Amino acid sequence: MHSSTLQQTGYAPVNGLRMYYEVHGPTGRWPLVLLHGGGDTIETSFGQLLPVLARSRRIIAFEQQGCGRTSDIDDRPFSFEQSADDTLALLKHLDISRADLFGFSNGGTIALQVAMRFPQVVRRLVVITALMKRAWADRQFWESMKTAQPDAMPPELREAYRKVAPHPENLDSFFFKARNRMRDFKDVPDKAIQSITAPTLVVGSDRDVMRPEGAVELFHLLQHAQLAILPGTEHMAIPSRTAVLVPIVEGFLDSEEPKPQDK
Repeated sequence: MHSSTLQQTGYAPVNGLRMYYEVHGPTGRWPLVLLHGGGDTIETSFGQLLPVLARSRRIIAFEQQGCGRTSDIDDRPFSFEQSADDTLALLKHLDISRADLFGFSNGGTIALQVAMRFPQVVRRLVVITALMKRAWADRQFWESMKTAQPDAMPPELREAYRKVAPHPENLDSFFFKARNRMRDFKDVPDKAIQSITAPTLVVGSDRDVMRPEGAVELFHLLQHAQLAILPGTEHMAIPSRTAVLVPIVEGFLDSEEPKPQDK
């Protein structure tokens, strides 16, 4: 779907993983690192958005532990903190000292974790549906994570996993690890979120897993933030709204540095 901009693919040794990554687009600007959603691959999160963004900037896309083409570590659960550490290790492997991060869903939560844990590597953040508190989603969502079974996984995600995973027979264990990360979700304290200094574009929708109130609260907690709420858009469809998203994202990434207390 996005082979026309593909410059490089590879596997990086990252904290015991053999992590799959792709490099797209021209060099010259700050690289933009894409962090996919939970249960996703690069294609299922960014198949439509990536080729448009890669027309004008260098894109680094990778697949997290146990996702897509990246093998799992059996006895290592999925966690947002570990995924942030893995992201840093990949950037070091690629000799990237500073980058913009774009995270969708769980990838948005991971992007914020990177900014909290390793602020020196993050220039700007774009986060879509970045849950940091349980109150930002309906109680029914969290209840479903206690008992969800593999048949609850959207068919397109199941098919994408089986198509590219090195061990497609591990689909069930992959599902339960992804589910359990959400089942065991812990709120991130306000102070930790407020410590993020990187300018951040917060994106949500009015039909999202994260309620608009959650996106607004995240916007207010961050020191330098902009907010976009897309109308009439379900969660999985947000990254495909390229006609709306791309001008907003590119305008944000290319804008001047914010002045102190500019919000």
